Amino acid sequence: MEAFRQAVENRDLQGMIDCLAPDVVFTSPVAFSSYPGKLATSLILETVMGVFTDFRYVRQIDSEDGRDHALIFEAKVGDRQLTGCDFLRLDDQGLISEFMVMVRPLSGANALAAAMGERWAEIQARLAEG
Repeated sequence: MEAFRQAVENRDLQGMIDCLAPDVVFTSPVAFSSYPGKLATSLILETVMGVFTDFRYVRQIDSEDGRDHALIFEAKVGDRQLTGCDFLRLDDQGLISEFMVMVRPLSGANALAAAMGERWAEIQARLAEG
């Protein structure tokens, strides 16, 4: 988990991608459907790096068995401040197999949805390219 957190804090996209399982499932805070696969999750992470400013983790909670982690963060989207949490589950190889994000308040979630929505066509095009 430390490798992923350091990669995020260093804005190291490849380091983040290296922590993902091939069959990772990403669950967005603003979309109903989950997004399966390393490519989809990688593209979402890459895009959100351009959307969030002043991103920082402020707390980490780990399960006793080391498989579940909650990384609480603060960030801005435009002029909207938000607080969120990355809920991560690791597989038997120590890679992230489940990645769920929650954010609050509603104004921050709406700003995130709008910013990601503006970039969603590009993500879909890149997914189609494979």
